[in-house]
Amino acid sequence: MTLERLLAHYETVADAPDAVPRLRRFVLDLAVRGRLVPQDPNDEPVAVTLRRMKVAALHPGAFSIPSEWAWINVGAIADARLGKMLDKAKNKGLPRPYLRNMNVRWFDFDLSDVFEMPFEDEELREFALRTGDVMVCEGGEPGRAAVWDERIRDIYFQKAIHRIRFEDIVDPAFFVNALRASANDGRLTESFTGTGIKHLTGKGLSAYSFPLPPLAEQRRIVARVDELMGLCDRLEASRAKREAARDRLTAASLARLNRPDPDAQAFRDDAARTLETLAALTTRPDQIKPLRQTILNLAVRGKLVEQDPADEPAAELLERLKKAQIAACIWDGRRSRSQISKLSLNEMWFKFPKNWVLSSFEEIFVIVSGVTKGQKVAANEAVEVPYLRVANVQRGYLDLTFIKKTTVRKGDEERYALQRGDVLMTEGGDWDKLGRAAIWNEEVVGCIHQNHVFRVRPPSKDILPKWVVTYVNSLLGRAFFEDASKQTTNLASINMTQLRRCPLPLPPLAEQHRIVAKVDALMTLCDRLEAGLERSAATRRRLLDALLAEALTPEPHRLEAAE
Repeated sequence: MTLERLLAHYETVADAPDAVPRLRRFVLDLAVRGRLVPQDPNDEPVAVTLRRMKVAALHPGAFSIPSEWAWINVGAIADARLGKMLDKAKNKGLPRPYLRNMNVRWFDFDLSDVFEMPFEDEELREFALRTGDVMVCEGGEPGRAAVWDERIRDIYFQKAIHRIRFEDIVDPAFFVNALRASANDGRLTESFTGTGIKHLTGKGLSAYSFPLPPLAEQRRIVARVDELMGLCDRLEASRAKREAARDRLTAASLARLNRPDPDAQAFRDDAARTLETLAALTTRPDQIKPLRQTILNLAVRGKLVEQDPADEPAAELLERLKKAQIAACIWDGRRSRSQISKLSLNEMWFKFPKNWVLSSFEEIFVIVSGVTKGQKVAANEAVEVPYLRVANVQRGYLDLTFIKKTTVRKGDEERYALQRGDVLMTEGGDWDKLGRAAIWNEEVVGCIHQNHVFRVRPPSKDILPKWVVTYVNSLLGRAFFEDASKQTTNLASINMTQLRRCPLPLPPLAEQHRIVAKVDALMTLCDRLEAGLERSAATRRRLLDALLAEALTPEPHRLEAAE
């Protein structure tokens, strides 16, 4: 398969993950293997050129190349050196601009922040740059390189960069393409030193080998690479524009559904349009997440299912829950707290259905913080038990891949024991850990929870744990915790008092069941959509892999396979 045929098939695989970056790598792979432009029999073979220069080629190389090419070490045909050491105590002379590691990008330079340091007159020739010098990073991202084009006159370079000046048989731009190709396939790392932080030393760079075509062919290759990279730029820009438009459409559609108090008919019309365009709105797995969040938001606003006037009034349900909570606190040896502050619908950012009531966590639940780790416990009182950490409690589910154990005082294993239906909530930490909620279903026998995880226990079956988790993980619940939390840079946390103050909209019990069932059904639909998108992405990825593999397979091998 030729590159042209691959490009003809590109639309088929254009939406594969990292399709354009893969195409860029593929172009460079073809370039350094002699398969991007045809060879010209009039070009002088590199072996002849090297013999005239009395330079020995390498045999064999890392992969096969055209017979007119040769493998060569950088040190055999170039002068390479590191720049000047930055030493404020010793450096003398006039301040002059110089390139640092961060100024060198792949194929280009970032000159928005060029530093100066002193250079003496006798150092200027030694560390000066001129057009065609290849600048290669020694550390950071070792091997990152670009060809200097003298856009700043009288500029120099520091020790974190190698400067390579090739003999006239090398086009510097071709070498940078070869360097990038070997960085892509991992071959460049063979030249690095260091275990943690990697470096490309002068010795490693000098020994680095690359395939060298005749100079005229190098120039043809560079021109073709530039042309195809321009095409990749346009493909990337086109895809970004298309995805940005789709993201705006998705955001606008979901925003209409999330408006605080839409007209009933307008809401039904918006919901119908969203369902009709769902396939267009969700073409990437990451677009499913805001759809899931919208489902939760609609659920806690009473927009997901219809209200039934025959349902028991939520006010009666709340009175029953209050009594059950008082009884549970007495049984548990805890004090039932009076409501800290009266809440009203006006304090919320939208109105609930008329048959709902607004309560709070402290009115309904028995809330307990967990065990504090690290306490000294006498050996005869020590009990080892599994416990849940913040990492185990995700938003809407438990991650029980790794369950740790801790030692507690005898009796604490019962005090902090978890029961089926307990709602577990995280105290915080990073912003994504604030107020996460999931349900405990007795997955681990004898498990307790640590003090950074709150146990929110319903006092009876008159409130569904799934309803509580739906509310807490909705934008409304998350907004409360973000507003109430103690915040520092990148960190946020809530305490017991703030958790108790959390408002809780309470629908009739029958409606809770209908809402939870609807949420489950829609989340299952989201699961199927996500799985379908992932399968489609995997299919496009495999197709792209096959196209690239076919295009990279040498012609004789393909003929042998066909026979």
